[in-house]
Amino acid sequence: MTDLTLTQYLLIGLIFVWSGFVRSGLGFGGAVLSLPFLLLVHDDPLVFLPLIAAHLLLFSSLTVFLNNRAASRPAGGGTVDWRYLGHMLAVMMVPKLIGVFGLLTLPADVMSMIIFVIVSGYAISYIFNRPFRSNSRLVDTLFLMLGGYISGTSLIGAPLIIAVAAQHVAREKLRDTLFVLWFVLVAIKMAAFVWAGVDLQLTHHLWLLPCVTVGHLIGLRFHNRMLADSSGRFFRVLGLTLLAVSSIGLLKVLLDW
Repeated sequence: MTDLTLTQYLLIGLIFVWSGFVRSGLGFGGAVLSLPFLLLVHDDPLVFLPLIAAHLLLFSSLTVFLNNRAASRPAGGGTVDWRYLGHMLAVMMVPKLIGVFGLLTLPADVMSMIIFVIVSGYAISYIFNRPFRSNSRLVDTLFLMLGGYISGTSLIGAPLIIAVAAQHVAREKLRDTLFVLWFVLVAIKMAAFVWAGVDLQLTHHLWLLPCVTVGHLIGLRFHNRMLADSSGRFFRVLGLTLLAVSSIGLLKVLLDW
């Protein structure tokens, strides 16, 4: 990132504000809803994924900790469904490790194309209000395995994982259960980055962390309002935006080839 222009830095800062907002507002999306924009600024996932991963580790653990200290807790103790969390991790672990290996070996332009294609699929599901659904134990397992693999390659497997978790975890525990799951999965990826000698962009955390914090606080403020909006308007606009950005990104990668 040291070779980028001032305009690129400003755009990256704004995108990380957006990343913090959607992560705290929706409980997921810090990567899947921001990475396509970041790749339009600089087409290399390995530059941004360590930054996104570090922010997720910090804010997911902080949110779960604060929620569990709150006076009002759901029945059953705490805000995390540890039993189902263990089941998901057991199913996802091997595909996750395979995905991490793929990220560290595939060329940047190939990974960018894969990311844009996956995000386009998610965008279409948002536009037509047809989120991924799981209807059987076999489909649950397939969704979790595929979500784990995609999470390993690019941290954007959340929609598939949520399609399963939302059917088995109580509503009041879903958000924090997912935060703990993201923490474990991202910790594995960060360990792989360190082992492979990937630049963690430590210097840039100093100025991007305040950007993410601003977005995180705004997301917390509007979380209940977004949940109360049953019209799906927010997700349709989001889907159209993501589809446009992903289409531009795919075109850019193809032209560079």
